[in-house]
Amino acid sequence: MQEHDAEPLFPTSSPLFEVRQPRRQTEPFVFNSPHSGRVYSESFMESSRLDRDAIRRSEDLFVDELFSVAPVLGAPLLQANFPRAWLDVNREPYELDPRMFDGPLPPFANIGSLRVAGGLGTIPRLVAENMDIYRARLPVAEALSRIDTAYLPYHACLRKLLAQTHVQFGRAVLVDCHSMPASVRSSSNGPKPDFIVGDRYGSSAAHDISHAAVCILAELGYQVARNKPYAGGFITEHYGRPARGFHALQIEINRGLYIDESSLVKNSGFTALRINLAEFCDRLMAYVRDDLAGRRLAAE
Repeated sequence: MQEHDAEPLFPTSSPLFEVRQPRRQTEPFVFNSPHSGRVYSESFMESSRLDRDAIRRSEDLFVDELFSVAPVLGAPLLQANFPRAWLDVNREPYELDPRMFDGPLPPFANIGSLRVAGGLGTIPRLVAENMDIYRARLPVAEALSRIDTAYLPYHACLRKLLAQTHVQFGRAVLVDCHSMPASVRSSSNGPKPDFIVGDRYGSSAAHDISHAAVCILAELGYQVARNKPYAGGFITEHYGRPARGFHALQIEINRGLYIDESSLVKNSGFTALRINLAEFCDRLMAYVRDDLAGRRLAAE
């Protein structure tokens, strides 16, 4: 790991991320909440032109709480405590916008991706509604420090969880947990979905697992879309290798189901949604468990 002269932005008392482990892992699942972090340090806020309410518009608000049942059901939950506005781990490690920094970026930085062009690189330039985050350009060393100290360890942890799960069960299913604005539509004239299940158009997970996720949510009474407009980001694409037994789904939840998007506080639907997501997780785990048992019996 390289050393940089950037000031650490997080107090030592606050871990950058954490894993909520079950007492014993009994399911071939790993849950991940990369965008629900809400620890905003004073030094980060001082560098921003936004107030605390405005900068939170990029959070996947309370998604870690919505999926907190995962360890109870026997699967680990990895969650970021740092905010997405500070560092986005659902990007390549070096998707960086040269307009944001006061010096040259390293030659291996990906400065030409569509996400960088849209202001949503590894170090985001914007939060939702196209609001600029920073008052001034950042030192390049600051970007590299965030990647070294948070991004790379986060992905090392996620890889380890998936590898351990695969070794134990012969299969690992990653559920990448996100939220979306209530205004999102799956098509220009289509309904506003409650959930979008993304599997990179079938490349990141087996069809039967994706189909089961869609069906379970629909049976719970929700309007569900698949892959449109969100097919899955870097995490889903990078870790989904179904031919090798690694499956990755991205779950997007309509925020209107559980928060007031103006005040960013939970609404009366939060508890019901949390209960339904517990049933969703339990049923999806049972589907994969039964599938694994069926394959073993067939092999015998």
